[in-house]
Amino acid sequence: MSDNQPQSAFTLVTHIEHMDFDAIHAFIGQTYWAKGIPVETMRTALENSVCVGVLQGDKQVAFARVITDKATFGYLSDVFVLPEYRGQGLSKRMLETIMTMPELQGLRRFMLATKDAHSLYRQFGFESVSDATPLMQIHRPDIYQ
Repeated sequence: MSDNQPQSAFTLVTHIEHMDFDAIHAFIGQTYWAKGIPVETMRTALENSVCVGVLQGDKQVAFARVITDKATFGYLSDVFVLPEYRGQGLSKRMLETIMTMPELQGLRRFMLATKDAHSLYRQFGFESVSDATPLMQIHRPDIYQ
C-alpha cells in the first residue's frame, strides 16, 4: 500500500455492526492499555459506546470509541490505526467525526488518556489537566491478565 493512498479508498463507519469486531478485539487485546481483554468484555464495551471505524474494503484499519452518557461526559478510548495505515490522516478523520457527532455535543467534560499522542489530541481542543487534584481513580492495569 502506498503512503499516498487517497482518503477516498477508505470508508468511515459509525455503526458497530459495520465493523470487524474480531479485528478490533485482536488489536486492542495486544495493547498496553487492554492486554488480554476477554472477547465478551470487549463486545460489551463496544455495544455500550459510540464507535467510529475506518475500513479499506472489508478490512478494519482504524477504530475509536467514546464511553459516554451522551449528555454530560465522554471518555475517548481505544483509538488505533493499524501500523501500515498510519500517517494518512485516519486518526484525524475519526476525531473530526467524533467531535461533530450530534450525540456528543454539549458535553461538560470530555477526557482521554494517552502516553504518546498529545499533539494529535491538542488539535481537537484537548488540553493537559492543569489541576489533577479533583481527579481520582481505581486503576487495575493487569485485570485481564
